[in-house]
Amino acid sequence: MFYTCGPNEAMVVSGFCRSPPLMISGGRVFVFPCVQQIQRISLNTLTLNVKSDKVYTRHGVPISVTGIAQMKIQGQNKQMLAAACQMFMGKSEAEIAQIALETLEGHQRAIIAHLTVEEIYKDRKKFSEQVFKVASSDLVNMGISVVSYTLKDVHDDQDYLHSLGKARTAQVQKDARIGEALNKRDAVIREAHALQEKVSAQYMNEIQMAKAQRDFELKKAAYDIEVNTKKAESEMAYQLQVAKTKQRIEEEKMQVQVVERTQQITLQEQEITRREKELEAKVKKPAEAERYRLEKLAEAERIQLIMEAEAEAESIRVRGEAEAFAVEAKGRAEAEQMAKKAEAFQQYKEGAMVDMLLEKLPQVAEEISKPLSSANKVTMVSSGGSEVGAAKLTGEVLDIMTRLPETIEKLTGVSISQVARTG
Repeated sequence: MFYTCGPNEAMVVSGFCRSPPLMISGGRVFVFPCVQQIQRISLNTLTLNVKSDKVYTRHGVPISVTGIAQMKIQGQNKQMLAAACQMFMGKSEAEIAQIALETLEGHQRAIIAHLTVEEIYKDRKKFSEQVFKVASSDLVNMGISVVSYTLKDVHDDQDYLHSLGKARTAQVQKDARIGEALNKRDAVIREAHALQEKVSAQYMNEIQMAKAQRDFELKKAAYDIEVNTKKAESEMAYQLQVAKTKQRIEEEKMQVQVVERTQQITLQEQEITRREKELEAKVKKPAEAERYRLEKLAEAERIQLIMEAEAEAESIRVRGEAEAFAVEAKGRAEAEQMAKKAEAFQQYKEGAMVDMLLEKLPQVAEEISKPLSSANKVTMVSSGGSEVGAAKLTGEVLDIMTRLPETIEKLTGVSISQVARTG
């Protein structure tokens, strides 16, 4: 079945399937009858009147102190609620309050024992903070939080506090009489000061009036100087302005002349540009066209010359190859002929050599007579004992021919007449 609780109490469900027990603060829970148990604990704020009678202070003076503390079991903190349930489950609010009261009273008495009467009486806030701090650190382990603590009353049975009051009262009365005397003295002094200030004020007033008159005269003179200066400056400014105006007019004229000159320069530049374009159209362009034509003609001529040179070179190469081939063929034929001649020379030896010499004799005779055939005129002188005329010339040639065998024998070592006889 369901159980509910308000925000000022907590429910603890234990038993079957509840280990550890379930704690709920301000809510509802389902409890199985017979196998589960539900318990409640109050979360209300408790007001405690903490009294400590005849507690000896640090100087041995017995005093009685009464404090008011507000405290409650903290239901929002699960650990503190668990600690409170372990300690106070099944106890009434009065029993819980009594336990907390005894704890607070013990801490209050301990703090009183470490302080003097004057410290407790004069600085109640400090005393309350100490009690609150020490008690909170101890009660939190029980699951209780101290909401507030205030020192309500401090008294004693030995008139110690009353004596402190008398001393303080006497001090206050003495201070009051001293203060009254000081006030009367101050009043007389202030009255004398007031009279002195009055006389000083009168003198100062007269001085101020004289000073004001002087300042008036000085300022009037300064104003007059300033006015005259302004008038002179105004006249000078007028003249200066006239001069500036004339100067601006001259400057404007110069600007107009500059603009006109600039426009003239612009027109001249445009005319120069027009003439340049005209010259470019009439002279430069045709010249460039002619130059282009000549360049192309020169290029064509150069290409033609290159082609002709290449053709000539090719012709020379082919002709050279043909001549080389002819020379090679001729050389091969001559080589073959020479080889055959060498074989013949090897076989017939001197006979073959004589045969070759005999074949060459007509050529030798031709070469000997060639100078004579080339002569345009021959003059012959006779000594009278020999032939005259062509016979003489022919005899000279034949004489040379008869000397050839001797010359050949000297050159080759072969005697033609001997070879002919042996043959």
